[in-house]
Amino acid sequence: MQLVTDKIGMVDTMKNKIIGKPEVFEKFGVGPEKVVEVQSLAGDSVDNVPGVPGIGLKTAALLINEFGDLDTLLEQAETIKQKKRRENLIEFAEQARISKRLVQLEEAVPVETPVEDFSVCDVDGAQAVSFLKAMGFTSLTKKVADKTGAVLENIEAADVVIEGWESTAKPAEQAEDSAGELEGKAWTAAPLAEKVAAEISALPIDNSAYETVSTVERLKEWIAEAYEVGYVAVDTETDALNAMESGLVGVSLSCTPGKACYIPLAHVDGEGDLLGGGALLEGQIPLQEAIALLKPMLEDPAVLKIAQNMKYDWLVLKRYGVEMAPFDDTMLLSYALDAGMGGNGMDELSQRWLNHTPIPFKEVCGSGKSQISFDKVPLDKATAYAAEDADVTLRLWKILKPRLAAEEMTVVYERLERPMVATLAKMERRGISIDRQMLSLLSGEFAQGAARLESEIHDVAGEIFNVGLAKAAG
Repeated sequence: MQLVTDKIGMVDTMKNKIIGKPEVFEKFGVGPEKVVEVQSLAGDSVDNVPGVPGIGLKTAALLINEFGDLDTLLEQAETIKQKKRRENLIEFAEQARISKRLVQLEEAVPVETPVEDFSVCDVDGAQAVSFLKAMGFTSLTKKVADKTGAVLENIEAADVVIEGWESTAKPAEQAEDSAGELEGKAWTAAPLAEKVAAEISALPIDNSAYETVSTVERLKEWIAEAYEVGYVAVDTETDALNAMESGLVGVSLSCTPGKACYIPLAHVDGEGDLLGGGALLEGQIPLQEAIALLKPMLEDPAVLKIAQNMKYDWLVLKRYGVEMAPFDDTMLLSYALDAGMGGNGMDELSQRWLNHTPIPFKEVCGSGKSQISFDKVPLDKATAYAAEDADVTLRLWKILKPRLAAEEMTVVYERLERPMVATLAKMERRGISIDRQMLSLLSGEFAQGAARLESEIHDVAGEIFNVGLAKAAG
């Protein structure tokens, strides 16, 4: 987008539209000429551009619009009023300069091909069909032949030259060669992903450092931090396992590894009455008030929400009028990257990548007949357990997400796995229609059939006995 001008647009192939200067400003908060400056601060996790910690696109745009460019901002960083922002800009100034070099397009590249040669021209049907035949695209070959009027029978598969080597191999052999080449390159883009994994896994996890958020003011500050960073790990705690029937007990958030909070909303004293109720514990924000504060952030496209098994949290919050988007799911990230190499649950992923065993659920709620629901867990124990979930989830995301690009699995995750979360969740909410009359009819037919078979068994055996006895005994 840094190349966009009044005369040059960019094609968005996903939405099939042209991106001009207004669209660039809408995305970055600055014009095309300042895109590099903003990305230098905000970074880009997809392309492994680090940027400056704690600065998202919105903040980066505000700073660049105020100071003009990155160099001026870094020179005058001492004048920034916000303490954390000022400290990060000073500490990570060189990282910001490196990020600028990473995102800046090189303008001094020689163009050896005349510009006229890039213009759109008619397809040479015979040449295209010859190439597609050589590459083994059977159905596409026929489509192109039909579209261009080329006669398939009269066209031989061409020898194909790709990246300097000439191939006369059969398509299947070419595919095998290409697969082997890709396998050898699988981790050539991985050093940064490995570096991030090492740094994150080395950070200690201290459950006693987590915060219990009991005031509206502190909740607003956590929400503001999510906007500042541009992403937040979210986890819900409920009083039952079924997302369609459980009540929301609390929400945990984490924007920085090692720093997390738990927002209790419906914890009771645990005594209750014959109906299982109980008085709400003090030090909790009213549930509806907390939802009203969280909802804008959880639905804001400017903040990426991160969860482990997002479908569950999505279903729970949807019942309170919140539809989380956009989001990442660490369970699906792990599945896309490491399917078949072990489980993708949070406890197993935490042990695998962080060498840390999270607090077991039974340690907090008990087990067997003595097990209690989460709404009866004391706030200090609930905070240690719930906030740890958000902290671990954020750490897993920081480890797994860079691997998508390094291992060329971005398309699998973005196009196949992640889009299904909301789809499956909506299917679960809607359920399926049941034809009672048809079920009753089938039940009668099955009962008659079973009785007929039982009678035949008795005739063969020569006596009457309980046919289902063996099954019952087993």
